Amino acid sequence: MHDLDPLDPAYVQEVLSKPPFVTLDGVINVRDLGNYPSTIERGKITRPGYLFRSAEVSSITEDGKARMRELGITTIFDLRSDTEIRKYNTPMPEIDGVQILHIPVFKTEDYSPEMMAKRYQLYASGKNEAFIELYSQILDHGGHAFGAILRHVKDKPNEGCLFHCTAGKDRTGIMAAILLKLAGVDDESICQDYALTRIGREPAREKIMQRLSKEPLFASNNEAALNMFTCRQETMEAFLKHFDSKYGGATGYVKDYVGLSDEDIAAIQNNILIPGQPRL
Repeated sequence: MHDLDPLDPAYVQEVLSKPPFVTLDGVINVRDLGNYPSTIERGKITRPGYLFRSAEVSSITEDGKARMRELGITTIFDLRSDTEIRKYNTPMPEIDGVQILHIPVFKTEDYSPEMMAKRYQLYASGKNEAFIELYSQILDHGGHAFGAILRHVKDKPNEGCLFHCTAGKDRTGIMAAILLKLAGVDDESICQDYALTRIGREPAREKIMQRLSKEPLFASNNEAALNMFTCRQETMEAFLKHFDSKYGGATGYVKDYVGLSDEDIAAIQNNILIPGQPRL
């Protein structure tokens, strides 16, 4: 059995029905980044109901929109490129009371056929080294996009936000790791959060495979297509080591690539963390 074969549906539903997963009708892979203990401020946890991550939200239903407002989400940050939105016909929705900001990590020119062929080759390998190269590209291009989210956290502590890309795995996973690292969450918890996308994406498995079947590289290579589902803890472990050594970790990165100060970082930490006990 391939480790990326379909998961047992009963198991998937059981996991999706419990925290940190959040049910948002029409959206998959929705998680709350709250309730993680901090190692820099003992006795504090990341604030629940404030920071959410997900896959793209274009298919959100009216029930999903109502639930989003109930959760206190005032802003959605869309990390996808214009090219993706057009290609998959997944325009940004309109949600009363919620501001949707399009902040692409990659510009349109980063989606040339040559660039996409190289990127798909990396995804297709499923190897940690390939993902580290991909994630370095995301970090190198994503300072402006990630900065918009970080400044929201700095300036709007009472306004919940959700950020997403297409699948809610790579660009979204890097943004989640930056936030959790700044909050002092340990690497193991960050890696576990990353790996949960394997379950979070499962309801859209057929849709994803159908999309991939239209790409020449994946149409004739099922193994390569399956590797697009890769969300292994060890991948994030390897990335976090690379993040520390090349970029100076989250603090170094947000200073050098986003332009935040020590005071900004302290404000972000203060707004993310609250006194409390982690969820068991």
